Amino acid sequence: MMHNADIVIVGAGPAGLAAARSAARSGARIALVDDNPLAGGQIWRGGPQHNPQASQLWAELQQMANVQWFMQSRVIGTAAAAQLLLETPQQAFRLGYRKLILATGARERLLPFPGWTLPGVTGAGGLQALVKGGYPVHGKRIVVAGSGPLLLAVAATLQQRGARVLHILEQSSWRKLAGFTLQLARTPAKLRQAWQLRLQLAGVPYRADSYVLRAQGEQQLSAVQMMVAGRRLSMDCDYLACGYGLLPNTELAQALGCRIVEGAVQVDERQQTSLENIYCAGEGSGVGGVDLALAEGHIAGIHASAPGNPASHWLAQRRRQQAFARRLDSAFALRPELRRLCAPETLVCRCEDVAYDALQAHASWRSAKLHTRCGMGPCQGRVCGGATDFLFGWKPDSVRLPIAPARIASLMALHPLESECDPECDPECDSGSRFTRFATVRGKPAV
Repeated sequence: MMHNADIVIVGAGPAGLAAARSAARSGARIALVDDNPLAGGQIWRGGPQHNPQASQLWAELQQMANVQWFMQSRVIGTAAAAQLLLETPQQAFRLGYRKLILATGARERLLPFPGWTLPGVTGAGGLQALVKGGYPVHGKRIVVAGSGPLLLAVAATLQQRGARVLHILEQSSWRKLAGFTLQLARTPAKLRQAWQLRLQLAGVPYRADSYVLRAQGEQQLSAVQMMVAGRRLSMDCDYLACGYGLLPNTELAQALGCRIVEGAVQVDERQQTSLENIYCAGEGSGVGGVDLALAEGHIAGIHASAPGNPASHWLAQRRRQQAFARRLDSAFALRPELRRLCAPETLVCRCEDVAYDALQAHASWRSAKLHTRCGMGPCQGRVCGGATDFLFGWKPDSVRLPIAPARIASLMALHPLESECDPECDPECDSGSRFTRFATVRGKPAV
């Protein structure tokens, strides 16, 4: 099956929705793709219509007949030039485009420490997402730890759902936090938001210069050892929600051949990537929050749909929010002590059970993959890739197809297997076909 659109937008979070609205106003045919059942991304989980900031954007998009929605549709690779391979729970199909806007967002950075694989230890944003989806935490004792403003938002969500938030542990120093807080006056909306969160969390201890040392328990988390302003403490708890900021999702951009710089997709003033007709907006081009994502989305949508200049207020908002993102990076830079938490037996790659000591003998991500299978499990390095970047400075140097777990049937339907196919495959064959034939002929899994 084949669908076509003038502009395909991958990701229906704030950046993707903003891009869709601006692009659709030109009359172009827009296809909006997301692997979740509802639009909104992680920040507007449950649908943007439930967020006052997003309701007008959402309402306008619903009235646009030239916007086609492909929800629960996961991009698993490229089919050919200007074609994506998509998979839904029911089928697989191709989606062709003239222009492509990547609004693939970001994921949580998780860092390993002894006990981090125990049931009850979660990502901070991960637990927040579960709770927003109905996961019960009423009466549960929870420690929130890591770095960045997200910790406050997570703690507030947990408290609203009846959890007992025992501590918020921020690894950054009081000095850096004070400097960051003083500069929030440049962004009044964020200052108000921070103040409202602190009011909601009145009575919850917020500790700077503090981080988790170890999670303890036999079959389930029972206690957390932590460093709190230079003192070792232990606290009984039911959950530990731990996250160290966000990392851009760049896998699709890498698979397409876009240039990646310092872990993010490189873009110009038009939000265009290093490839003509491919744009990137939102956290994929650098983590900066919802306001930056909205500005970048509108700018990308305007440039992708028709020649013209974006409204000056979007350009001004982008400049302000980019400056805010730089201050954020500086204030919440990870402290070097976090690199020394792993014990030799601490798992770093959870998918393939690769321990810290098995990785120390290697000089690169590629070497570790070849000898230990680090990064070759179902998550394709999305967890351990960020961890090994921080621990060892390794940069993932390739993206395997499919870029997300996919059914063999989907790949075979898109690239039917020839009856006489060399298992090594013709080098001139396109990468998707070569991968499919190689995987199916040799009987290997497609993930």
